Formats: sequence, C-alpha cells, structure tokens
Amino acid sequence: MNKPVFFRRPFKYSYSHITLIIAVINLVIYALCYFTPEFGKYIYNYGALNASRVEYRRMYWQFFTYMFVHHDFFHVFFNMFGLLMFGIPLEKCIGSKEFSLFYAVCGILSGLFSFLVYKFTGQYRVFLLGASGAVYAVLFAYAVVYPKSTVFIWGIVPVPAPILVIIYALIEVASQMLGRGANVAHLTHLFGFLAAILYFEIRMGIHPVKIWKNAYGK
Repeated sequence: MNKPVFFRRPFKYSYSHITLIIAVINLVIYALCYFTPEFGKYIYNYGALNASRVEYRRMYWQFFTYMFVHHDFFHVFFNMFGLLMFGIPLEKCIGSKEFSLFYAVCGILSGLFSFLVYKFTGQYRVFLLGASGAVYAVLFAYAVVYPKSTVFIWGIVPVPAPILVIIYALIEVASQMLGRGANVAHLTHLFGFLAAILYFEIRMGIHPVKIWKNAYGK
C-alpha cells in the first residue's frame, strides 16, 4: 500500500478541547484589552492585521495574531459562539491536532488573502481583526463533515448545514457588492470559505461539493 504524501498524512486521533481553549484565549485577551486600555492599544497596533505594517515593517505575525483581536464584546461573543457551536463537534470528529492545523491554516490564509486585496487596492489604513475568517472556515468544515446536519436559526428555523453555508456566502457577496456593513470584513468571511475548500482539497483530498451531492442523492 502506498503511503500518502507528507501533507496528507493523518494525525493520531486525540481530543483535548482545543476549541474551548481557543475561545477562552480570545475572551481573556478581550477582557485584558477592555480593562487595561493601554494594553488594548498595544494589542490593536501590533496584533491587528494592517497591510502597511506587514509590508513595510515586516510584522508578519499579524497574519496569525489578528484572529485573537476583537473590536467589542458583541464581536468576540458572536465569533466565539459560532466557534463553540460548530467547532466542538468538528474537533470531536477530526481530532484536536487536525482541528488545530485547520483553524490556524484557514485563519492565516483568510488574513493573507485579505492582505493581498488591501495591498493591491491601496487600503493601507484598514486594520483587520477578529476570528471571523477562521470561524467561517469552521462552519464550512462542519457542513462538510456533517452534511445532513440541521442548524436551527434563532433556535426556530431549520436549515441544512450546506444550505446555511450557501446562504452565508450569498449574504457576504451581496453585502460586499452593495457596500453594506462597511466595518465588516465580508471578503475575509468569504476567504474563510475559500481557505476551507483549499484545505479539504489539498490536505484531505475531499471535494466538498461532491460530499453534499452524495449526501442528498443528486
């Protein structure tokens, strides 16, 4: 039997509550920023992703740290709510090591794709912050791993997970085109979906659309 190429070698399964740890880290960082404004300014200036600082000051760590910087309580709350809701069952299925790699890679790629857009459109004053790109990737992965799962919007309206991904994608595209929510990184959300697709295709050899077609017999 041929061994899989190195980037497709599976990790030995383990479960160590990485999703919960990531959520706690985000909440602690937000609390420290909120209660110590000077620390908050430092984190914002050096942790949030800014195209100018990455390009000219070589702050490459911002591709990772921006995921842990949030603007306000609702920003961090809804991101962590989504992360826990979809991340815990995803982590239990694929294992903590795979989940950690997935989360980090998709978050970094979302930041990198956003950086390229900011750079080539001259948006050097924009500061990208928040875990939304990675969380959208987690939502996408959840819909691939559990294609027949039903998500209840507002706890009432049942929507199949793959359909929810499509709805969110359409909302983000429409919001970006119409210029709604100027302070929301709609493209980064879409890049989260794109990063997840690339991860499944390259790392796992899985075609998400085929998974959804097979799940619904089409």
